[in-house]
Amino acid sequence: MKDPLLLPIDEAVARLDGFDAIVDARSPSEFAEDHLPGALNAPVLDDAQRAQVGTIHKQHSAFEARRTGAAIVARNIGSLIDTLFADRPHDWRPLVYCWRGGNRSGALATVFARIGWRTSVIDGGYRAFRRRVLDDLDRWPAELRLRVLAGRTGTGKSLVLQRLAAAGAQVLDLEAIACHRGSVLGPMPDAPQPSQKGFETSLWDAIRRLDRTRPVFVESESRRVGRCHVPDALIATMRSAPCIRLDAGVPVRAALLLREYRHFVDDPALLFERLERLVPLHGHRQIEAWKAMADSGNWEAFVESMLAQHYDPAYDRSMKRNYLLIDEAQSVELAAADEPALDEAARRVLAIGQ
Repeated sequence: MKDPLLLPIDEAVARLDGFDAIVDARSPSEFAEDHLPGALNAPVLDDAQRAQVGTIHKQHSAFEARRTGAAIVARNIGSLIDTLFADRPHDWRPLVYCWRGGNRSGALATVFARIGWRTSVIDGGYRAFRRRVLDDLDRWPAELRLRVLAGRTGTGKSLVLQRLAAAGAQVLDLEAIACHRGSVLGPMPDAPQPSQKGFETSLWDAIRRLDRTRPVFVESESRRVGRCHVPDALIATMRSAPCIRLDAGVPVRAALLLREYRHFVDDPALLFERLERLVPLHGHRQIEAWKAMADSGNWEAFVESMLAQHYDPAYDRSMKRNYLLIDEAQSVELAAADEPALDEAARRVLAIGQ
């Protein structure tokens, strides 16, 4: 029987895709906030038990806390072996971590190793991984050959990015990672946004898989995508990168937006709640006018008015202020809101970006 292998964070990251499983021994709430990509949660202490042990430590002694915690951990690990890990084969190779790579991961990894599984533990745990993520997100963006896909709201940027990815191009889809379309109407139904830490970890995971020698297409996002903050080094690199501009007529844009935001057509109350957030910018009278258009089913007029009075002026100001090379951008016209037109736009964007 071998003891668990303690891996420095750099070695653990280098080998991350080579393990059969990445096992997070922390509590469910810690796991929910953020975790290593692809990790599964196997808490040796749940949230209530962790709080119980902490209270004993404060009110009694470290010894009493360790004794109580050890008994709970032993029972929980036994249950995990009988359930979550019951079907793992004899040559299974897990990577285990907790907050600091100490007691919780050590206890679970020791049992794994005694069973005979080739077990590794991250030295420094999640805390070391988090430092590595922040360091890499500060350093990596300058190495990327970014191509910024710009264009007013409704010109199909996200749809073109999807087609670029399907064609084999490298794409960094910040809205997909953030689960948000980047505007006041941007929250995706039934897809809550990740925490900031979770967003950064998913972004890190996406960037680490990119080939630095090939172009990477990214949408012209603002500094925030919903409540997620784009790392400073990445937004700075985006803003100095070459741009490709998507253009489309207002009827085409309205048709695309009504397709992408169909959930607002199906649930106007949700739309009205979001519109209330624009009162400080446009006043109650304009918000009520927009609500009236939607309430009467005049969706094309609603979208066209929103574009003219809210989205286009804000987007144009932001692009002029933030994207240094936007005036040099080559333009691609999206001729229609159908699949052939989107496919053709993607082909032209790819040709320019290469």
